[in-house]
Amino acid sequence: MRKYFLFLGIAFFLVTSITMVPMVEGADFSGKTIKWIIPFNVGGGSDVWARLYSPFLQKYLPGNPIVVVKNMPGGGSIIGGNFFHTRAEPNGLTVFGSSGSTSFPYLLENPKVKYDFSKYQIVFATPVGGVCYINPNLGVKSVKDLKGFKKPMQYASQGATSLDIIPLLAFEMLGLNVKAVFGYKGRGPGRVAFEQGEVNVDYQTTPAYIKNVRPLIKQGKAIPLMSWGALDANGNIVRDPVEPDLPSMPEAYEMLYGKKPSGPGFNAWKAFFIAGFGMQKAMWLPEKTSKDIVATYRDAAAKVIADPEFKEVVEKSLGGYPQLAGKDAESAFDKVLSVPKKDRDWLINWIETKYDVKIR
Repeated sequence: MRKYFLFLGIAFFLVTSITMVPMVEGADFSGKTIKWIIPFNVGGGSDVWARLYSPFLQKYLPGNPIVVVKNMPGGGSIIGGNFFHTRAEPNGLTVFGSSGSTSFPYLLENPKVKYDFSKYQIVFATPVGGVCYINPNLGVKSVKDLKGFKKPMQYASQGATSLDIIPLLAFEMLGLNVKAVFGYKGRGPGRVAFEQGEVNVDYQTTPAYIKNVRPLIKQGKAIPLMSWGALDANGNIVRDPVEPDLPSMPEAYEMLYGKKPSGPGFNAWKAFFIAGFGMQKAMWLPEKTSKDIVATYRDAAAKVIADPEFKEVVEKSLGGYPQLAGKDAESAFDKVLSVPKKDRDWLINWIETKYDVKIR
């Protein structure tokens, strides 16, 4: 009898233990509309990226909800980020699409930033490249022609603390005479300013570059100079696969100065290059989103990335960079959050001194 009750006790314990394990059930979005906040104007790289992803998410999210891209530009993407932080409910019906321009003010501890990536749930992320190009009227055909080149150039900038840190610091390291014209609300308007002759040097992230700048190059209205580069598996900056014939920015520096870039300026540039391009774009769910909703979104993202049709889209429109979902994206963004403080401090001092911008 004692053995019998002992057996019952063990059996009860096992059953109870199993039933107490929290089960993650998939969410169902049948008949729902999901709002995807993109904190930039229509036509920019982030907008193109989101609109390429959205039909595939509609296909793989349970219930096939409508995914609507809601552009909410302003403040270098801070307005859209803050709106998401303060207004988004953790019900899976509002998601956020960040860019490097959103990460930079956060990393630089801009007091206007309310959003906090350390609290959100990342769904997937996209590494992105950037390609710099100039007006043919400048007479420059390649990076080699920039040696000793002192003609004044103008660049349409979103702001000294936006993703434009990468081109502005690159221009500085390369010794170019580039004046930043601030006040533009995104890279889309920046490209339009270039096309209209208001500025004569520009860059676009690769989705927008592929779609909008390559036609300009074919028409002889733009000369590609260099890419910012891409990260290989060992963390080295190599040529961007979108434009493998163009030198990366570190290569361009070496071509002009006969040595590899080094020092605090380059250390800061590389650190923020990783933050701005190695993990350039990402989808986020709000804080306190339930595990089942997070799991459902990540599962859908993984299915999107594995979709043969989407792979063709990635190759054609996003440059073929490997897409990251779930834990892979989470691990990669941890590197963004761990940008060395000394590099951040150097960069903050440079921005405040160069552009008279108070950051902290």
